[in-house]
Amino acid sequence: MNRISYSALLLLLTPLLLVYLGFRALKSADYRGRIGERFGLGLPKIQRPIVVHCASMGETLAALPLIRALQQRYPQLPVLVTTTTPTGSAQVKQQLGDSVYHCYLPIDLSGVMRRFLQRLQPSAVILMETELWPNLVHHCYRQQIPVILANARLSQRSAKGYARVGGLVTPMLKQLSAVAVQHNQDGARFVSLGLPAGKLTECGSLKFDLKLSDHDRQQAREFAFTLWGERPVWVAGSVHPGEFAALFSAHQQLLKQQADALLVLVPRHPEQFEAAFAAACDHGFDCQRRSSGAAVDGQTQVLIGDTMGELKRLFGGATLAYVGGSLIERGGHNPLEPAAFGKPVLMGPHYFNFQQIGDALKAQQVLEVIHSNDELAQALQQLLFEPKRRQQIADAALEFVGNNQGATERQLAVIAASLDSRA
Repeated sequence: MNRISYSALLLLLTPLLLVYLGFRALKSADYRGRIGERFGLGLPKIQRPIVVHCASMGETLAALPLIRALQQRYPQLPVLVTTTTPTGSAQVKQQLGDSVYHCYLPIDLSGVMRRFLQRLQPSAVILMETELWPNLVHHCYRQQIPVILANARLSQRSAKGYARVGGLVTPMLKQLSAVAVQHNQDGARFVSLGLPAGKLTECGSLKFDLKLSDHDRQQAREFAFTLWGERPVWVAGSVHPGEFAALFSAHQQLLKQQADALLVLVPRHPEQFEAAFAAACDHGFDCQRRSSGAAVDGQTQVLIGDTMGELKRLFGGATLAYVGGSLIERGGHNPLEPAAFGKPVLMGPHYFNFQQIGDALKAQQVLEVIHSNDELAQALQQLLFEPKRRQQIADAALEFVGNNQGATERQLAVIAASLDSRA
């Protein structure tokens, strides 16, 4: 497949995409009022912005220190943050407010992307992690707009998938201005797909650059104490439906040993909030919703985290953490957030989206990999009953995160080289 056949296929699929967007609009106001943005309509009235594209919530949160660094270095240029999901959009508004412009990135139709770029005339386009869109990259190249792939990562599984469509991927990689890769293994995979090695810089992961002050840690402790008191609590964050049953089974086993233990389950996607609450009730737990705003009742065994933007504080106030998307083959989510708070981290075996970070945390004995609900229950019991071990893990986690910070400055330097050379 090449770019022309990709564009033709995408054009043929557009009616189905419109049906999908219409269906989502029935349930979500964020889709309902903003379908035009998916086709490059209703764009912010700005010129020469730095465009930073973050697919969803995870990429947006990781990009925050880089976006703020860009604002400081280039105060004369507006920053436009684009996303593809409502959860990503919500984080842009919550974390950055009016300091940036925001819209959805249009669908990667050739004509739409050409018009999008002609209208905005970006100073540069920064794509986060693996957000590679062939027509966007092609038209940036044609219009001499630098495109930088920042915080880039590429799992072995993804690399194999890209290799199957080398006629599409290799020309796109050659048109990138620079790639700031997280790890050398990721970089080697990009080069194997056709990226010129001279465009590659290993910079580390932005996800390490979590700015947690003593005040932030104290706030998390106070938040937790107000919400659930001094109970032993494990927070299962970014959980997917295929994991609910295993987590609930492990919690049932834990309650036999620790009757006042509390599970805080935070689904990855808001549309799963209600299903998670129903599933918890079906398993016989006394359940409560975080959205109720009330402190957790002493009889509550499961709290469903059905609010947005609170997972960081929940991790910070927990006794230990499970990071979801890893008991099923979703690739896992970011384990660094609980680790940065010094929390023991549990994950399933499928964390290939964070392979290097997960393996490094495992080597430091901060992360424990579990394969079943029984293993999870056993790990929970051991960690809850061993405060000295938790303290050792906390010390190792904080040292590890601190030693790996600095990616923001390194990636900013890569971006600046492209921006300043164009200027």
